[in-house]
Amino acid sequence: MPAENFTNTLYTNDNLFILNGLNSNLVDLIYLDPPFNTNRIFSAPIGSKAAGTSFKDIWSWADVNEAYLETVDIQFPGLMDFIVGVGQIHGKAMASYLTYMAQRMIEMHRILKDTGSLYLHCDTTAAHYLKILLDRIFGKNNFRNEIVWCYENKMSAARKQFPRTYDSIFFYSKSAQWNFNGLKIKRETSIKQSKREVRDGKNMRARDESGNLIYMTSTDKKATDVWTIPYVASTSKERTGYKTQKPLALLQRIIKASSNKGDIVMDPFCGCATTCVAAQQLGRKWLGIDIEKQAVQLLIDRLSDDAGMFTDFIATTKIPNRTDIQVVQPSQSVKERLYKEQNGKCNGCGAEFEMRSLEIDHIIPKAKGGGDYYENYQLLCGSCNRIKGSRPMEYLLEKIKRRALSMLKVIFEE
Repeated sequence: MPAENFTNTLYTNDNLFILNGLNSNLVDLIYLDPPFNTNRIFSAPIGSKAAGTSFKDIWSWADVNEAYLETVDIQFPGLMDFIVGVGQIHGKAMASYLTYMAQRMIEMHRILKDTGSLYLHCDTTAAHYLKILLDRIFGKNNFRNEIVWCYENKMSAARKQFPRTYDSIFFYSKSAQWNFNGLKIKRETSIKQSKREVRDGKNMRARDESGNLIYMTSTDKKATDVWTIPYVASTSKERTGYKTQKPLALLQRIIKASSNKGDIVMDPFCGCATTCVAAQQLGRKWLGIDIEKQAVQLLIDRLSDDAGMFTDFIATTKIPNRTDIQVVQPSQSVKERLYKEQNGKCNGCGAEFEMRSLEIDHIIPKAKGGGDYYENYQLLCGSCNRIKGSRPMEYLLEKIKRRALSMLKVIFEE
């Protein structure tokens, strides 16, 4: 899916399946505002643009797609040990949440161009754990900033602690060569009005005690890692009803900083479509993913209302097929290569077999984004293949307790 043929697209499906089906090195910028593991359910109020939508920010092992666990274990050794340790300290829900996030971060890293960047939006609930995941997947040397987004008009009702008025946004590049546009922000220098004022045209200008005029100054200053941008007010035209909605000004700043016109911006948790709208406003191409089917109508409304324009886009539930890898049909040569790589062992139970007793199988089924490419093939013995059938590897792993599954599930045992 090269950029010149790219069409703005909204997928409504599990983002893990969509991410797995997208080409590598496809997008220039990823912004994600995922669930924060707040142990809450968020629902849009009746009468709002997003009425009828909701998402559950409560996590259990049922939210983890076990078919993708081996990707975490094989590509990033030690990451599961970290998640297990967090689970023992913080509990089952946090371990489930981090596993869910790690599976998706791995695919996001693959999809980003080498010059691309990722901005992950989070709060204090899991920020410290998410940063460690990012350090491992993106590389700690590719950490660029922790941006502090201050929303001074959204005060919490804390009584015995300081009110929380900020979120964190972790900014990582994929490599040491990343696109970045330095930003300047207009800042006004406030003045204390003197009692003595004079008319200057239609404006009132204050004088100091010596009688000199005092001017309100406005300067452009280089943006730092602390951003003061108001939250979306309940009366704002932007407001859709999503309680976790982020302001267009915030996304516009991120998109301006780390992409150029014509670049592709992706939001895998696009919710109320703020990223897609901001990208459209700034002349970028965009790709959004959300599991809520109502996101389609919400995006149509916002492209018309907030972007001031409407553009053709594709809305689909279909899982894409990668075109950047060679399609390889199962064959004897594929089987021989797999047999050698697996050391003559079944990739399920681990027992040794003669090659004729092993069968080629899709690790990730086509129905969940798996394709006919070599990396998605494995050899299973007849017994394991019969047990697995057309189901994902999670079913087989559940039966035979492979390391990837048993390590993570030990903390979930009753």
